Amino acid sequence: MNSNLRTGDTVVVIAGKDKGKTGKIVKSDANKGRVTVAGINIVSKHRKARSQTDKGGIKKEEAPIDVSNVQIICPNCGKATRIGHLIDADGKKHRMCKKCKGMMDGEKRAKTTKPAKETETKVITRRRCGR
Repeated sequence: MNSNLRTGDTVVVIAGKDKGKTGKIVKSDANKGRVTVAGINIVSKHRKARSQTDKGGIKKEEAPIDVSNVQIICPNCGKATRIGHLIDADGKKHRMCKKCKGMMDGEKRAKTTKPAKETETKVITRRRCGR
């Protein structure tokens, strides 16, 4: 599962027990579609002491949360938004805010950019089925 969220992005939780809280992404697992956010989804783990130096007890730690339950906060406008993509003149793909059209990755927007969806639809329409 492809995810537009990266480690270090600031997100807001939009569903679940921590709804409305914000935090930075600590860890991202694109294959499972889950992210770990600092201070969000704290769970208690009961651990047995394995040796005399290793203490057991109840440990509190952050558990992963599904990417569908978080939404990225734009660094430019400060609002929770979806992510769009722009293809640069060099062919590089950049993330952009759907609300303010600002760049998420900190690069400046080049003059010769076009949305990624248009190029994808052109490629898809030119393909033929195997009929």
